[in-house]
Amino acid sequence: MSSKQLTVYDWKRYPETARFIDERIDVFCQKSADIQQFAHGLQTRTGTRLRDWVDHLEVEWSDALASELVELGYEPVTDAGRPLYHHPAAMFPAVKAAASAVERLFVRVDSVADFLLVHQRDMDTSIEGDVGAAVRQRIAFAGEGVELHVIERHGCPVTCTTPPATPDLKKLAAHAEALRLRKRDFAETSAGFAHAASLIKASIADLGVDRTCDLFFAGERDYWQQRNLAARIQKARQDAMGMGWANHDHHTYRSSRKHFQSLIGIFELLGFQLRERFYAGKEAGWGAQVIEQPHARITIFADVDLSAEEVSQDFAHEAFQQRSELGTVGLWCRLHGEAFLQAGMHHLECQFDFDAARDQLAKEGDVKTMKPFTDLPHLRQAFTAGEIWPVQESRIQSLLKDGLISAEEADKFREKGAIGSHLEILQREEGFKGFNQTGINDIILETNPLKQQV
Repeated sequence: MSSKQLTVYDWKRYPETARFIDERIDVFCQKSADIQQFAHGLQTRTGTRLRDWVDHLEVEWSDALASELVELGYEPVTDAGRPLYHHPAAMFPAVKAAASAVERLFVRVDSVADFLLVHQRDMDTSIEGDVGAAVRQRIAFAGEGVELHVIERHGCPVTCTTPPATPDLKKLAAHAEALRLRKRDFAETSAGFAHAASLIKASIADLGVDRTCDLFFAGERDYWQQRNLAARIQKARQDAMGMGWANHDHHTYRSSRKHFQSLIGIFELLGFQLRERFYAGKEAGWGAQVIEQPHARITIFADVDLSAEEVSQDFAHEAFQQRSELGTVGLWCRLHGEAFLQAGMHHLECQFDFDAARDQLAKEGDVKTMKPFTDLPHLRQAFTAGEIWPVQESRIQSLLKDGLISAEEADKFREKGAIGSHLEILQREEGFKGFNQTGINDIILETNPLKQQV
């Protein structure tokens, strides 16, 4: 693929659509004290808003509503049975025709069973969908002509109107375990990518691409979480409401220049498609390729040291010329390993009420957050303070041997370790699907291990 063929993305804001969706959600809260109490619990106990979790709405249908949805940017999904509309250019829940006089609000969770264990609601009512199915759901709360249902999805979006058959449970469990416990330490990094590819291909053969992608990133979140205290604290808060990480926005991987195309190749194997590219500026010397797996609802920021000249090429596929110096991302990988392998993700970013999440984490878990690097009306972002990881002596010696750090810097890494990972707090408004193109320079410099203050 040549650089001329790469799509230019210009994500828009849709304030009227956001107002429409918020008003619809408000009706559910007004008609059910239980739904209102649940929304309040999300706000006060997890620092999130009910809208951050909504999968889709089923509402009373009319031709007028269909026309209004089109004006708001929605498009019909073909062969959907009951009318179903989704918004392809923004982050809004789908809207579907209700099957009865009762309107229903569907909220994403990692596990319906985990949600029910927490809330103990109508335990005699069965879950719709077999154990291991790609989609499972069940009513949670009801009110005057409205219901709130919780739904879990595994590689089957709302636009997939015919869910795949339930896989063999033994194979599902075996592949989930293999991906979650995959070996990450290899003498040769290329062998690590080859090993992961073999596990992924075996899973795809049995489960398909989309279910394999879902399993893979469940394991990736688990690995990252056990290496980040802020993540464990916030996950416990969300689990206390039975939600899991179903509010995730994107997963971020840091890569060396040498192995970046291998990283993208693995993700393309998992069904990812290229989206926009970023360049943080000459001072930061860093860029990223955004990729998305639309069926599994996973977005990735893939970070790499990059020059201004290289951002105009298809650097996801065209090999880099190797350099004699390291930028922030390259140094992080030399200190900790590739994010795809030993290090794990640099951060997971989830959708929150920005101020509430930061305040609650500070008060309840003593989790500090860094200065926001995006503070716009439609997008707010901030990292939690970096988790400090010890650095292996072999990695320090390798950097010294290659002349990439000084003896003084080596001693600092031995004594104080180096910044490893973060949780990122994000708030989106008006359906904005993109990211900050201009405010990321400073935060990348602040996460440079050579500049950290411990």
